[in-house]
Amino acid sequence: MLDLLADLWAFMRERKKFWLAPIIFVMILLGALIVFAQGSSLAPFIYTLF
Repeated sequence: MLDLLADLWAFMRERKKFWLAPIIFVMILLGALIVFAQGSSLAPFIYTLF
C-alpha cells in the first residue's frame, strides 16, 4: 500500500498534476466513511448524503 502511495506521489510530482491530490483524498475519505459506518448507527445519516 505504501508503495502505491509513493508511486502515485512520484507521478503527481513528475507530471505536475497536484490537482489530483484533493480528488484522491476525498475518494479515500468517502471510502473510509462507507467502510467504517457500515452496520453502525451512522448508516442512516450517510444514506441521506447520497
